[in-house]
Amino acid sequence: LKRVSLRGWSVSFAGCGFLGVYHIGAATCLQEHAPHIIRDARHIYGASAGALAGAVLVGACADVLALAKEARKRNLGPLHPSFNVIKIIRDGLMRNLPENTHQLSSGRLCISLTRVSDGKNTLISNFNSKEEVVQVLLHLRMLGMSPRYVDGGISDNLPQYESKNTITVSPFAGECDICPKGNSANFHEMNLTNTSIQLSLGNLYRLTQALFPPEPKICEQGYSDAFKFLKENGMLHLWIITDDMVLTWV
Repeated sequence: LKRVSLRGWSVSFAGCGFLGVYHIGAATCLQEHAPHIIRDARHIYGASAGALAGAVLVGACADVLALAKEARKRNLGPLHPSFNVIKIIRDGLMRNLPENTHQLSSGRLCISLTRVSDGKNTLISNFNSKEEVVQVLLHLRMLGMSPRYVDGGISDNLPQYESKNTITVSPFAGECDICPKGNSANFHEMNLTNTSIQLSLGNLYRLTQALFPPEPKICEQGYSDAFKFLKENGMLHLWIITDDMVLTWV
């Protein structure tokens, strides 16, 4: 497995559809038990749903859990004709993002997109307005009436995956730093647009969950996997009460 070098580190979240709730759990754990990892990260990378998680960490508030719950209300999930995922996410972003989100995000939040003109990947990290942040998050950056960019997961689903200075997060079992653990150390894997995915029944099931809203417990899985990563790498910080009743960060 790739060992992370925490010298000028960054964090990268894989694109994963509705499994983005896994990222919310992982991000919550990092913020609670190792806030410096997020606070001092040079860049927060993300593709697709991973970009929404990145936006949360730099000051946004995209309620992915609410999106999944909304979809689960309908018998056909996201296939139901009344379910407009773009509108739901857009409304949530416009409602919850701070007005200066473009200033908070510029130079720090790096969103993976695929350029329509040549199919190559590009990272967008400079924003001029809140509206532009929302458009990039929704892959709707327009040139006239034609889209300039589409989902970055097509060309690079996990930016900076091979960098030792990047903590990678994915809801699929594989070789990312924070991810579910596979059943065997001798597993076969495939690299899907820069994302390591173990060939297993567990991942096959997760792939179906990416298309249909999963149970909220996937959020707990993300939290648990992030906690294990912090513990195994000696980065787990906890508040304890000492004998003189003083809170100490250890």
